[in-house]
Amino acid sequence: MRALQYTAIGQPPEILDIDRPTPAAGQVLLRVSAAGLCHSDAFIMGLSATDYVYGLPLTLGHEGVGTVAELGEGATGVRVGDVVAVYGPWGCGQCVPCSRGEENYCLRAAELGITPPGLGAPGAMAEYMLVDDPRHLVPIKGLDPVQVVSLTDAGLTPYHAIKQELDLLQPGSTAVVIGAGGLGHVAVQILRAICSTTVIALDISDEKLDLATKIGAHHVLRSDTEASAAIHELTDGVGADVVLDFVGSQATLEIARTSVRVNGSIVIVGIGGGLLPSGFFSTPFGVRVRNPYWGTRDELVEVLELARTGQIHVEVEKFGLDDGPKAYERLHAGTIRGRAVLVP
Repeated sequence: MRALQYTAIGQPPEILDIDRPTPAAGQVLLRVSAAGLCHSDAFIMGLSATDYVYGLPLTLGHEGVGTVAELGEGATGVRVGDVVAVYGPWGCGQCVPCSRGEENYCLRAAELGITPPGLGAPGAMAEYMLVDDPRHLVPIKGLDPVQVVSLTDAGLTPYHAIKQELDLLQPGSTAVVIGAGGLGHVAVQILRAICSTTVIALDISDEKLDLATKIGAHHVLRSDTEASAAIHELTDGVGADVVLDFVGSQATLEIARTSVRVNGSIVIVGIGGGLLPSGFFSTPFGVRVRNPYWGTRDELVEVLELARTGQIHVEVEKFGLDDGPKAYERLHAGTIRGRAVLVP
């Protein structure tokens, strides 16, 4: 079968012919319908040989939807022909967070060598992929695989981040979304769907700010040195209740630090390499700082229901599997509108 693999440090991914996998006991083989690209992929492919820990060659793709093609011995809960989304943050299934359905915070994954697809385990950018356990599959119930595949990360991650801030996102509150790209444009929609906060979206791209306006942001601002002052002006000098940073650079974290209100919250989702000092003489009194990771399986079910009812959607650009390397070039250049999806 064909697969898009990262094969050498510092080199672009390439299409290769590899053996079709066979599911072992308890595993599920999917015929891939769609696989999403993510900045996380670009991040790991940008790591040095010293920092790279994901193994080579690596079949990319931690966002996947497919049809069940074959079941390993003892695998139950799905049937051949079912169309399912892959829940990516695989855990041990037994530790305390996993027992709560929070496999994204598994305490033993590193110890046991458990890695997500496309981030250690073979991913979805291939004609077929293995899923380690049926519990990591969620039925999409008639939704379009191309339209919903990115929700497994670009929807689930902001949903998880926002849901934990709902105590602050009451009527009259303000939420700032820094970065209106792949995850941020979904975050704007989630905020409008599940709470009554006023949404301010920031980006350096006029096209992305235009998209943010079209999908429901109340205000849009350039993400620059004037942004914090503009946020304070829009909030009568108080500042934002919640700042969700989907970039995570030093510059955007400075905007977050200087625009959040007393007793507010800064949520760092992006992996732009910035660090935020927190405490006296840095953040306002009472501010909490969080760095959530992915989301729970139950939350993925909820995200898919928001899509089913038309409350959220992902702007998608579709590519063939052979065009995967070019899609990553455009992702790196920042010219993808919304999310890029490969269709094998």
